[in-house]
Amino acid sequence: MATEIELKLQLTPQTAQRLSAHPLLAGIQPQGQHLLNTYYDTPALDLNARRIGLRFRKKGRQWLLTVKSAATVSGGLALRDEWEARARPGQFDFSHVDAPEFKAALDKALPQLQAIFTTDFRRMTWRVPFGKSLIELVLDRGKIESNGRATPICEIELELINGDVGDIFALTHQLQETLDLRPAIASKAERGYALFNNAPERPFRGKTAVLGAAMSSVEAFRAIALSCLEQFQRNEYGLLTGNPDPEYVHQGRVALRRLRSALKLFAPVLPPDFVATYSQAWQGLAGGLGDTRNWDVFVSETLPPILAAFPNHPDARRLQTEAVRRAQRARTAAAHLVALPEYPRLVVDFTAAVYSLQDRQALKLQKFARKRLNTRTRQARLLAERASELTPEERHQMRICFKKLRYAVEFFTPLLAPNRLRRYLASLTQIQDELGLINDQVTAGTLVGQALANRPAGPVHGWVAGRHELLTHELPEALDTWLAQKAPW
Repeated sequence: MATEIELKLQLTPQTAQRLSAHPLLAGIQPQGQHLLNTYYDTPALDLNARRIGLRFRKKGRQWLLTVKSAATVSGGLALRDEWEARARPGQFDFSHVDAPEFKAALDKALPQLQAIFTTDFRRMTWRVPFGKSLIELVLDRGKIESNGRATPICEIELELINGDVGDIFALTHQLQETLDLRPAIASKAERGYALFNNAPERPFRGKTAVLGAAMSSVEAFRAIALSCLEQFQRNEYGLLTGNPDPEYVHQGRVALRRLRSALKLFAPVLPPDFVATYSQAWQGLAGGLGDTRNWDVFVSETLPPILAAFPNHPDARRLQTEAVRRAQRARTAAAHLVALPEYPRLVVDFTAAVYSLQDRQALKLQKFARKRLNTRTRQARLLAERASELTPEERHQMRICFKKLRYAVEFFTPLLAPNRLRRYLASLTQIQDELGLINDQVTAGTLVGQALANRPAGPVHGWVAGRHELLTHELPEALDTWLAQKAPW
């Protein structure tokens, strides 16, 4: 068994043509080869469900049988276990797989195995001495085919042969200075399965990072931060293409809010310059998505009841026209932000920095989690107990406090008792939803003012103000429910 450490990057065919002329590669003679791969699974895709990859590869005149485990992927970096042995095409022998759970799954699937998709590409390989490492850089260009459908391949993979994983990131950073290279999340296998299933691109919701009590606090942060980054990257396509589905912007913004919340939550065990640098870096991108999300919410949720209440009012019609125009403009601006070369460089630099973090405290994760959750709870409780007397600014601060608390609870969910956690999280979600609706109405008042600039206040302004007042009156019940609960830790 070997463990792969590789960084995957997307590029255009035009950029691929310029790659060999880069100074870091110009003096190295590349090796070329044609690779044909057929991936197998059961009709029910049992191996994919277990996140096991199985393929036959034709490499020159040689056939290889390869088994790959689930990959940990973020920022383009993948870490996975791999077993490979010479084989005859169509003859499955898993004796070289020395992980019992994997071998058992493969043996069980054997009677039902069938070809699912193929990858057919030309590979150019450079072996690059860099820093203290030897790194294999490959350029793959070709296609993936399944059920009569095809999608192109144009990507780079950098694999650590020996040395320091940090050198992969440093090499990538230098390449990015003159080449448009974007970290990629989806492997060829993942794309092949999507093609087989004819699955359309969809917005991606974040997943709870896998944590264990034996982890250090820094290890826990690394898992959480990379999970947040994956959530953003998997919504990148929808952002770049200006997809009209507002969920892409929403999930991208949620990912960045979670990431920035994690930076603050784990700040006591992280280098201060790391926290300051990346809190600011991700805030810039989050702010750009914020305007888009505000207009999306206004158009999809706030505007319809206004139009229903005032169907023939000129302010309502003007508001609709202006809101749709501004929402489209904001979506274009968000796509531009993600398309800037600074964004993929930030992804690579942040991923490198996350992997290079060292433990600064010996505090056990369970104890650290309780300590940070208690801090977040106290901050929220102090404001919740004074909810009836809060100013609008303080109510906004309360919303932020509850959002941070909810994210912290969700981050540490694998460490908490599920039977007590369920009710507590539901209560937190209810408060955050109601505070979010109140904030949406505050934002709506601002957006109405922008869209109807130079117009006197009319019934539309009054409707928005009245809605805000109604929602504010509904909040105390949700707060009381939460205040009466014991924390599940």
